Amino acid sequence: MKVAKVTTAGADDYADLIRAASAGDDVALNRLLMRAQDVAWRFSTSVCGGADDAEDAMQEALIKTYRYLGSLREPEAFKPWLYRTVRNACLMGRRKRAGEPARLRSLDAEVPGPDGPVRPDVRDPRKSPEQLADNAALRRRLRKALAALPPPYRAVVFLREMEGLSTREVAKVLGISEDSVKTRLHRARVQLQDDLTRRGK
Repeated sequence: MKVAKVTTAGADDYADLIRAASAGDDVALNRLLMRAQDVAWRFSTSVCGGADDAEDAMQEALIKTYRYLGSLREPEAFKPWLYRTVRNACLMGRRKRAGEPARLRSLDAEVPGPDGPVRPDVRDPRKSPEQLADNAALRRRLRKALAALPPPYRAVVFLREMEGLSTREVAKVLGISEDSVKTRLHRARVQLQDDLTRRGK
């Protein structure tokens, strides 16, 4: 086994991890897969819908990461590649289930996470019960408003607002123009604002 030096300080060390793992560094491969798992899980839960679908998409992305690691032409563009892989796995899952009835999931139910079941709401013990109730109500309203967005808008909001990707990166991940990203983001923001205002009354 070859072992290459890998830095783990910054968020942009995917390229270093890919190069080291491609050279046979098992520690770098494990680190890369663990980081990719976290990213893939967050994105898949946003765009796939159900937890089972999200887990399937995450697993597919990790398998492809492992399988195609040595053939990635641009290690620096790994994260957008991973997002596209997850998105495509979600779309393939939807196509397979086109005739199935819709699945409903309770917002309060535990969902499978990378380290076992987790509850979506994390309580902050430093907050008062009134603050917790207000925050919980706001989170419920926000979750419902996000869930009401059409999937293309929801994907743009997740990548741009939650993951912090640039407009160009979002366009590349979703395979659309930068103008389309801007339009979808604007429409999503308007719809979210309208929905949150209506739900707040």
